[in-house]
Amino acid sequence: MAQVSSSVIEELKNAIRGQLVLPEDSNFNDARSIWNAMIDRRPAMILRCAGVADVRRAVAFARDNNLPLAMRGGGHNIAGSALCDDGLVLDFSLMKSVRIDPVARRAYVEPGSTLADFDHEAQAFGLATPLGINSTTGVAGLTLGGGFGWLSRKYGMTVDNLISADVVTADGELLRASAESNEDLFWAIRGGGGNFGVVTSFEFALHPIGPMVYGGLVVMPLDQARDALVKYRVAANDMPDDLSVWAVLRLAPPLPFLPAEVHGKPVVIFAMCYTGPTANGPSAVAQVKTFGTPVGEHLGEMPYAMWQQAFDPLLAPGSRNYWKSHNLAGIDDGLIEALLQSIQNLPSPQCEIFFGQIGGQTQRVAVDATAYSSRDTLYAMNVHGRWEDPADDERCIAWARAFFDSAAPFALGSVYVNFMTQEEAGRIADAYGPNYERLVAVKSRYDPHNLFCHNQNIRPAT
Repeated sequence: MAQVSSSVIEELKNAIRGQLVLPEDSNFNDARSIWNAMIDRRPAMILRCAGVADVRRAVAFARDNNLPLAMRGGGHNIAGSALCDDGLVLDFSLMKSVRIDPVARRAYVEPGSTLADFDHEAQAFGLATPLGINSTTGVAGLTLGGGFGWLSRKYGMTVDNLISADVVTADGELLRASAESNEDLFWAIRGGGGNFGVVTSFEFALHPIGPMVYGGLVVMPLDQARDALVKYRVAANDMPDDLSVWAVLRLAPPLPFLPAEVHGKPVVIFAMCYTGPTANGPSAVAQVKTFGTPVGEHLGEMPYAMWQQAFDPLLAPGSRNYWKSHNLAGIDDGLIEALLQSIQNLPSPQCEIFFGQIGGQTQRVAVDATAYSSRDTLYAMNVHGRWEDPADDERCIAWARAFFDSAAPFALGSVYVNFMTQEEAGRIADAYGPNYERLVAVKSRYDPHNLFCHNQNIRPAT
């Protein structure tokens, strides 16, 4: 890192409306902590931006002083791209505005907003857009990587609902990216991550959802998982777009609707959300109960915003996390056998493997319509290693990698970029498939010197 003099730092402090947090400040360690406790990086400074003027100033400061530059929205990214060592972190925790236009059905969202912030405002009008499944996730990072959640089968990927964005580029310009202006940039940010600039505002299309939906959990013992998963993959072919059913294999958490003797035992959990008329909910999810003999279930009407938060306790910040992921077109018999073997050897009570069912509308969009290219994906499979003690790192990481390797023959070869860990640079071309070369061209145009490189980096051609 280039050395930055105290007078230059003081000049930056005086030029911004937000806060500059330095290593000697008492709140520095809190400011550099992010969701994945495995990431331990020490930036030279953290700038909590108050608005676009601060962002432009910070980008110019990093560029002119040859500083590494990272961007922190929700700080949730598994790879820890929100932080860099010895550089400048743009922290958007002060920029959390969400403004809803209920007549036009549009949301205008700043980059520090979380899914909870978004849902809180949009659900006041019975509106939503497809986002993730953990309410503390940042809207910005989720969106820039593609984004999917419970509403994606009905309304597509998050990026399919992005109408426009304001982007500060490497040269400090503020550009509006949309289908009508800077179209190449708009195409690239819809899945290409933070490679092309800093998005300071997102405009999303909204859809009538809730405020009540029907859903919940159906839990079956592991000895029924093989048959249950076979029935699940058959049923998935005919599920309506307004029903999304995910399969999760893990040790049963101590949920109140499960008998005590099931707690801590391996189970298969079917988690589902039905967004049609709630009166039709019981019939819409009835088939799931026939996948086996449930040891417990918790189904009913609930606020959509509450369902969006249902998995927060299992995904709280501060634990050590390591993920490996594949995109799948189906769930093969061979994959099921490898899966059952892996679940019988869980290295920690918090580890799990899930199949996030998407398909539906996500598959009806052309591969080259957005930078996100994995339109043949029916399930995004994630091996989620999660534990507390650093002494368990090696064992838990080895478990995740072993199942990832055994699952590879049954996968598409592509990967959801938001699920990639920090050492997976070799998979970036796989994540973008046929769109990769076009992304390199857009990167070369907007960021030829690779200022925005603390991400799953698309390197410019020069």
